[in-house]
Amino acid sequence: MGLTVVVDYESGNLHSAEKAFQRMATETGAGEVIISGRPEDVTRADRIVLPGDGAFPACKAALEGHSGLQEAIEEAVTRRGRPFMGICIGMQMMASLGREYRDTPGFGWIPGEVVPITPADPALKVPHMGWNDLILSGTHPVLAGVASGDHAYFVHSYQVRVSDPAQRLAHADYGGDVTAIIGRDTMIGTQFHPEKSQQTGLRMIANFLTWAP
Repeated sequence: MGLTVVVDYESGNLHSAEKAFQRMATETGAGEVIISGRPEDVTRADRIVLPGDGAFPACKAALEGHSGLQEAIEEAVTRRGRPFMGICIGMQMMASLGREYRDTPGFGWIPGEVVPITPADPALKVPHMGWNDLILSGTHPVLAGVASGDHAYFVHSYQVRVSDPAQRLAHADYGGDVTAIIGRDTMIGTQFHPEKSQQTGLRMIANFLTWAP
């Protein structure tokens, strides 16, 4: 089933993601999963996973600091249609612009901006941390078998506000709508951590690994 590359650009602990993706690759016969920050590995990948923890500007700067890496991702995803999954800040970087600390350009794959979460209930703390129900509003092959009411694990203070509502595939309720999943074509992004979201997350990972658009 080919090669899946989880991109390592020193912006997050990849241990849990590596374990979850490798476990599901073994269970589904989906080929090899490697962790790499080498552009040449991204270029030969059949699927690309971009995680990210921390702040949007720091993650974007770290990615740009790895010579040729962002260009290899862009080439693989936008020109050759390789399936892509962004996780947390990796998902936020799919948007046009991040508003955290300072305005920082994203990839612009999903038009929109990354803005602070502002729960209507002041008792709800930011960051939004913990389990929440998904509310699906769109379809995507990676969401096969996932339904509204399934749980996912979130840790974040910002969310993607999409320009096209059709590209927001799921949200959660945290004192108002909070974007949970965005996507189009061969790309998908999750604000939550699928590798920490137990059965729901593992199903999505398995779907991604076996998806052949």
